[in-house]
Amino acid sequence: MLWYMGRPPPALVFRDVRRRFDRIAAGFNQADFIHRVTFDELLQRLTAGVIRPRHILDLGCATGSGSKQLAHRFRRSRVISLDASFAMLQRAKQRRSLFTKPSVLQGDASRIPLKDGSIDLVFANMLLPWMDDLPACFSEIARLLPAGGLFAFATFGPDSLSEIREAWHSIDDHWHVNAYPDMHDIGDALVKAGLRDPVLDVDHLTVTYRNTDALYRDLTSAGARNCLRGRRQTLTGKNSFKAMDNLLAARMADHDLSLRLELVYGHAWGGGPRLPDGEFRVDPSQIIRRQRV
Repeated sequence: MLWYMGRPPPALVFRDVRRRFDRIAAGFNQADFIHRVTFDELLQRLTAGVIRPRHILDLGCATGSGSKQLAHRFRRSRVISLDASFAMLQRAKQRRSLFTKPSVLQGDASRIPLKDGSIDLVFANMLLPWMDDLPACFSEIARLLPAGGLFAFATFGPDSLSEIREAWHSIDDHWHVNAYPDMHDIGDALVKAGLRDPVLDVDHLTVTYRNTDALYRDLTSAGARNCLRGRRQTLTGKNSFKAMDNLLAARMADHDLSLRLELVYGHAWGGGPRLPDGEFRVDPSQIIRRQRV
């Protein structure tokens, strides 16, 4: 996890995250190009796999475009679309077709209202950047997956939005941009939650803008606004914002601003029901009988 000035990043405020996505739901599909890139990559990786899920959970489904594609890709499966934002789920309902009817469920990914072992594939495209408690989220996913179930996800790595983060930290000591966990920290958290054999890799995507105004519009439309508990509680002064804007503008080459995103893709397998602490289970068929000579 990134630290600045000797301090870890503050927690996300779940209520503010939910309200933010409620507000931008109507225009989200016009600004979700990053989500589309990561979704297509995740789906391509699943196509190469040998999983035939009966029940799929699209965790953090937003407007449901991904749920619709999952239902089309896995035609014999039931897709459950879960999101914290009611407005996003309303959009998801409107996207359902006659032949693809995912179930819609409002809930928190840290407390998923589904039964143990009831999901064969948990698909989380760009949900994790909005999760304040990754261990709790991963524990819920481990609870839902039976042995052999699959968790597939895409998220941001620590280098994402570093240009904006560093510009702000040159201006004041408040947190304006979230910090994202390192790939190895995510892998450790997956294993501790009871998920097996995690595989993670990193890709990079560069997005170019003609000016900073276009960048700010995209960030706002995609919901990427400050929802950190430690953010400034009063309005940011015009002088401070202008100073930050000037620092970003100074990064422009040939009148373009390049924003580099670190994308982390991963999957892990369900280990089945977790046993109480101190209890172990052994398959009798794996016990080798010792022969006397």
